[in-house]
Amino acid sequence: MTYLVIRVRSDRGVTKKIKDTMSMLNLTKVNHAVLIPKTAPYEGMLQKVKDYVTWGEVEEATIESLIKERGKMSGGRPITDSDIKEFSSHSTIKSLSKAIATGDATTKDVEGMKPVFRLHPPRGSKGWGGIKRAYSVGGALGFRGEGIGDLAARMF
Repeated sequence: MTYLVIRVRSDRGVTKKIKDTMSMLNLTKVNHAVLIPKTAPYEGMLQKVKDYVTWGEVEEATIESLIKERGKMSGGRPITDSDIKEFSSHSTIKSLSKAIATGDATTKDVEGMKPVFRLHPPRGSKGWGGIKRAYSVGGALGFRGEGIGDLAARMF
């Protein structure tokens, strides 16, 4: 299983430990997203930065559209199936997405692929829903479960 983690708040006035944890997660700016495996060390990091990010378990279709629409190779060019075939052991974006969703691969497996996806702010009347409140009470922060796919779709 894989998590999609999106940074919601800036690091203005944040402790150094939390800033360092967000930089280790490659979340250096607001509206940046990363795909991380569901492991105990990463879950500990997410608990540390839970007041600044939102995350949830992501499906294969969402990963595929994220890579197609927002994925970049080094140099800033979009990712294509030929790039995936040339720089990884996978043949298409779809097969890479399936492997990432099951936890068999990561974005690091594609040589030259940037680990960060730069997203738009959420579209629609709801927006974030409040960046200082937890998702469980109508805000944007913390664990979303499968609801992360809906947020990601509004941010492509």
